[in-house]
Amino acid sequence: MNFLRVYRTPLIILLVGGFFSVLAFKWDFPIRQYLVESQGAKWHKTTEAKIYGKIRVWGDWPPIMVAAAIGFLIARARGNRRWSRIILAAMIASTLAGIIANASRLTTGRPRPREIPKIEHGFYGPYHNGRILVGVPAYNSFPSGHTATAFGFAAAVVFASPAWGLLALIGAVGVAWSSIAIGAHHPSDVVVSITLAFLTGWFVVRFMKLGIRSGPSPKPEPPRV
Repeated sequence: MNFLRVYRTPLIILLVGGFFSVLAFKWDFPIRQYLVESQGAKWHKTTEAKIYGKIRVWGDWPPIMVAAAIGFLIARARGNRRWSRIILAAMIASTLAGIIANASRLTTGRPRPREIPKIEHGFYGPYHNGRILVGVPAYNSFPSGHTATAFGFAAAVVFASPAWGLLALIGAVGVAWSSIAIGAHHPSDVVVSITLAFLTGWFVVRFMKLGIRSGPSPKPEPPRV
């Protein structure tokens, strides 16, 4: 019973994330087909496509870490210990989620949406037909590293400071949608990464004791007479 109290949130994340991951796998191809038909053959040359590309670039790990480091230094200079720790937790969560996602996608061998139908869809693993697929971008779609990095940062802020976390989520959603729109990732790649990121964020924030309780709330002491 105590286990459920302590780990209720990550269990909920797993259940909700698993449910939406199943739905996402079913909607991968309908969504991709809709995007291809609505964007047209020359969409990649449009301003919209370039904006999505920039969002992904600025939502990657290096820019996030640079911005976070600046925020961390400002918080330290102002003597705000709580926000120094929150930003540090977010940086750790972003890094860990990104490492896990990138290590996974290098070995799953799933073709990116924009490579289909040139490459038949599937999960080919790290080695297929006499070819090593590790590090071959066309086969490194699942899960999304950009999404895991952006949502790892946002999730930690959400758990430590929900109001500010909502603002962080806006940027993370932009990164995730951009990955889908430009054909870099399937919706299921993104949903699985979001689930991974929230789990990582929760454990990091709990480990650093930034507002997540590790057990039931203590009973209040009776007033002294």
